[in-house]
Amino acid sequence: MSGELDAAGTAIEGALLGAAVEPAHGNAQPVGATNCLNCGSVLNGQFCSACGQKAHVHRTLSAIWHDILHSVLHFDGKMWRTLPMLLFKPGELTRRYVHGERAKFVSPMALFLFSIFLMFAVFSFTGGPFSNAEGSVPDAVQRDFNSEAAKLDKEIRETEAKLADVKIPPAAKLGLQAKLNDLKSDRNGIAFAQTGKPLYPDNNIRNSTPSGAKVSVIEGSVTGIDWLDNAVRKGGEKMVANPSLAFYKLQSNGYKFAWLLIPLSLPFVWLATLGVRGHPFYDHAVFTTYSISFMCLLFLIFAILGKLGVSENALGLAFVLIPPLHLYKQLRHAYSLTRPGALIRLIILSFFIWMVLILFASILLFLGMLG
Repeated sequence: MSGELDAAGTAIEGALLGAAVEPAHGNAQPVGATNCLNCGSVLNGQFCSACGQKAHVHRTLSAIWHDILHSVLHFDGKMWRTLPMLLFKPGELTRRYVHGERAKFVSPMALFLFSIFLMFAVFSFTGGPFSNAEGSVPDAVQRDFNSEAAKLDKEIRETEAKLADVKIPPAAKLGLQAKLNDLKSDRNGIAFAQTGKPLYPDNNIRNSTPSGAKVSVIEGSVTGIDWLDNAVRKGGEKMVANPSLAFYKLQSNGYKFAWLLIPLSLPFVWLATLGVRGHPFYDHAVFTTYSISFMCLLFLIFAILGKLGVSENALGLAFVLIPPLHLYKQLRHAYSLTRPGALIRLIILSFFIWMVLILFASILLFLGMLG
């Protein structure tokens, strides 16, 4: 239950951060003072012309809930204008925002913050975008896991039977014990993916390692910097020793460092749109941020639909079709491209997206190893 409360708190926190980046407009109460309570300037309307604060401020308990609801749902109407455009006319939304229509729409960064926090909050309830109604892994993947788990269980039993033989030489016993430890570690990985818990306690595996034997996860130099190599090596050993904690750290880092997707994507968007004049990096940043926000909301919707029982095949087909179509429409209308030009750049950008995801995953893994 505490995890669900944390998830709800995360969603609200994201909305409040989004509201901080994206100040509200058009929701002031009637003027209740002649001077601004913030800067002291003379008021001439519902907002202070000097600092922008509302003329009328609340001091009631209900105002707290009003502010939270307003931050989450943007009752001023900007969210309801932005979301339909983002879903169905992303290129027009990007172009209009870039060319100065800022007050009508939620800014890219505010929408990004809100989408990221809300997506991870929903994932905490549902288990992810492609989890079935019970919250487990998809059936096809489950079958593969079960098959591999059966093979490992058989090998573990056979190895344990050989170790029980009192006639086995000490040198051979050490080799069999090391093999058994590896098999149990592999089996724990599958069990963790299926249930979130290891099958064999990590302490039992570590304690059964032959005395004096030290298993190094990473050999040789990784970065060429001694202290950094040592940190990565120790972090890798901790991740293998405690996969549950390692997975939690990866999730946490993914949540904290999701903003890295924006600077990582910018050079690739620039490369994909080479030859299209009149678009500085600011335009690419708006394009990228709105596009990532859409993908976060799409994953969120998939997670909810999966929880409601929509088939995995339907969700998989939608995942294959919707993102490329959305990206094509955004490219074509944001950069005023022809259909063939947008299609060519879509193919190039699709390849670049996989490169960005690999870079992002590598960064998360590296941060996890650093602890």
